[in-house]
Amino acid sequence: METETPMRRQYLEIKRRHPHALLLFRLGDFYEAFDEDAKLVARELDIVLTSRPVGKGTRVPLAGIPHHALDSYLARLVAKGHKVAICEQVEGLSKGKNLMERRVMRVVTPGTVTEPDLLEQGSNNFLAAVALNKGNAGLAHVDVSTGEFGCAELPVEALPLELERLRPAELLLPPDVPLPDGLPTAVTRLQEEAAPSSQCHQVLLDHFQAVTLAGLGLEGLDSAASASGAILVYLAENGPSVLPFITRLTVYSPDDHMVLDGITVRNLEIFLPLQKEGRSLLATIDLTKTAMGSRLLRRWLGQPLLDVSEIKERQDRIQLFVDSAVLRSRVIALLAKIPDLERLLGRVGTGVAGPRELVSLGRGLSQVAELRAALDPSTTASTEGGDPALLPRFPACDEAMTLIRAALADDPGASIQEGGVIRLGFSADLDRLRSAASDANNFLVELERGERERIGVKSIKVGHNKVFGYYIEVSKSNLEMVPSRYRRLQTLVGAERFTIPELQEHERKILQVREQQLEREQDLFRQVCAQVAALGQGILEAAAAVAQIDVYAALAEVATRYRYVRPEVHEGTGLEISDGRHPVVEQSLDGRSFVPNDALLSCDDSQIVVLTGPNMAGKSTYLRQVALAVLLAQIGSFVPAASARIGIVDRIFTRIGALDDIAAGRSTFLVEMLETAAILHGATPRSLLLFDEVGRGTSTYDGIAIARAVIEFIHNRPDLLSKTLFATHYHELVELADSLPRVCNFNVAVTEEGGRVVFLHRILPGGADRSYGVHVAHLAGMPKPVIQRAHELLEELEARGKALSSPEGHDDVQKVDHQMLLFAAREELLEELSSLDPDSLTPLGALTTLYDLRERAKRQMSP
Repeated sequence: METETPMRRQYLEIKRRHPHALLLFRLGDFYEAFDEDAKLVARELDIVLTSRPVGKGTRVPLAGIPHHALDSYLARLVAKGHKVAICEQVEGLSKGKNLMERRVMRVVTPGTVTEPDLLEQGSNNFLAAVALNKGNAGLAHVDVSTGEFGCAELPVEALPLELERLRPAELLLPPDVPLPDGLPTAVTRLQEEAAPSSQCHQVLLDHFQAVTLAGLGLEGLDSAASASGAILVYLAENGPSVLPFITRLTVYSPDDHMVLDGITVRNLEIFLPLQKEGRSLLATIDLTKTAMGSRLLRRWLGQPLLDVSEIKERQDRIQLFVDSAVLRSRVIALLAKIPDLERLLGRVGTGVAGPRELVSLGRGLSQVAELRAALDPSTTASTEGGDPALLPRFPACDEAMTLIRAALADDPGASIQEGGVIRLGFSADLDRLRSAASDANNFLVELERGERERIGVKSIKVGHNKVFGYYIEVSKSNLEMVPSRYRRLQTLVGAERFTIPELQEHERKILQVREQQLEREQDLFRQVCAQVAALGQGILEAAAAVAQIDVYAALAEVATRYRYVRPEVHEGTGLEISDGRHPVVEQSLDGRSFVPNDALLSCDDSQIVVLTGPNMAGKSTYLRQVALAVLLAQIGSFVPAASARIGIVDRIFTRIGALDDIAAGRSTFLVEMLETAAILHGATPRSLLLFDEVGRGTSTYDGIAIARAVIEFIHNRPDLLSKTLFATHYHELVELADSLPRVCNFNVAVTEEGGRVVFLHRILPGGADRSYGVHVAHLAGMPKPVIQRAHELLEELEARGKALSSPEGHDDVQKVDHQMLLFAAREELLEELSSLDPDSLTPLGALTTLYDLRERAKRQMSP
């Protein structure tokens, strides 16, 4: 429209280029939102909605936020799922017109934030992308706040597991790829024509200045390359300032690490407790002192190692700090003073860091230099008894540290706009401008003294405010002394304010000098930031090494404080733990002693442990503590035990707890069966399986049948043979040890004192003979009449069960039922025999099948 102002036309042009984002348009000291964006911003942030004229007779909705408060408001908008385009004023006029040029410098999305208020210190904030090609999935992820950039190519069916591990804040998906179930992630759909594979590959090569994908370790990994390139294309559109900070691509394979699915992570409470008042494993062992170390420990827990040599290398480094309390305490003290170097550098490199953040980075680098000196093998090995040469070495970053220290004042303001940021003596030009500003202040002092003498008023004073600028203030009692050349500016209760030509001229010069001074400071600050960012690779290498040292020292502190031991990790499949403890439970006992227990699992003899005992006796705790010991051992940590020998485990499966999935229409029993099926399909001879009360969600006979069939399947399948802990209330399952040679019975010891059950929490050989369910109900506070009646009914049922088990107790109907069941079972056996293909069976498979059929026939023929 002809009546629109130039600024309005500029706004509309920029908004058209970013229709799917809230546009925050910089106008002076405010970021303004207009039209429908203004209404949404006002509603979401609970701020005043007003209006602004944009042409003759036309007003539009307006909502504004102060520029210095952008981060806090931005955090609230992004947390509510909005994408926000930040439009900044660019130095200079637009297209020769009398209009400040403005450009969108970044679009902030859940996966591209760098603002501290939006980030959790101890966790990565990943932007991930998926690409599909010929049955393979490419998955790339980047944390723009730390510069971490990685990718992998994997089977499509493995994609949900890897996404579960990464938990990206935002996921870029092609239009035809469905979102994996249960992933609480903001999804951005990519248009294929906007980022075809060929373009993504070329963008990737251009960014890293590589000639071929092979140079990036991506030869033959087209899907991974496409996903990585898609991320760079997305960042170029939404946050190009972060691209220089992304300097390295790590290609990895999920097969290099133990697989932990979401169910296992939840059941073992690795990152989050199941109960609000509980604690996670991470919270228990995270004694790190830096944000980088905390993030690294989280990554280690999510990706336990499979390579014994790598595990032993980590153990050796932890052992160094275990053996030397002096070195450990010195290093921990230094680590506590190191800020988040990765994210500080990220903000410096993207041009959004403030002066205090740059100073914090410089101070952090000075602490890194001290840490480096403390770990110098030439001065430490001879005095501490260890060999710090085992630890990762890192650059000192002296150049960046020296530059920051020389350039910035010790205590600058939070914003460059406040001035006083650059240290005196760093820039001769800036020092001259500061001298000119100082001379201007001296002029004001002389002007005030001269005017007092000239008009004879001792109380006259020169002052300044933002409305009227510089003024001369005269009390009302002396107004008759004011000469005619004084021009009135403002009337107060007890005085009046004036200006004179000399003061106005000098004000113009002062403002000009101060503007030049501030502009020069801003230029210098940007130059320093650019120089520091150019040294960023060395700083990132130092930060990575600091993170590792932090984790080693923290795990050594855990081992020393909580009495953990170094496990022997080996290539076999056996697992032996002496006096093992649950790392989380033992820290929540408020001074009470945790009862330790042994564990022995082997694919050769004690492959499956059937664990019986009452509720509250500690069966679930025992299952979890064995799994957590394996997990800790394979991240290189020491474990809570007296001793441990642990064979490499490729995957931990858990079927623990009973939860409905109401949203998906799944009952507790169906969820239980789905999880059990997933375990039986995915386990290998190197897996560790934990089952807690399989079959309890249905009738007793169904439950026993399913539980027994699961144990037989795990035992008899040559391609399975997984180490298994099977906790159950079904005492009938203890009979399996008589017919299956690799099944062992253990129970949780209890005793009765004065009619009350006492849990001893000891795991002993043999099966339990009772469930003690009524006793547990008593402990839970059931009313006495209910408990008494339950005892009566229990005695009746037990007596009836004994009668039915005797020959006299069987009537004709029961005999008929038994015969029918026997006939059906024989038919089933005959059908299975007729379907066998002997030519396809291996010798071992044939023996196993024959053994299984014989055992089933013996059971069905028995009375």
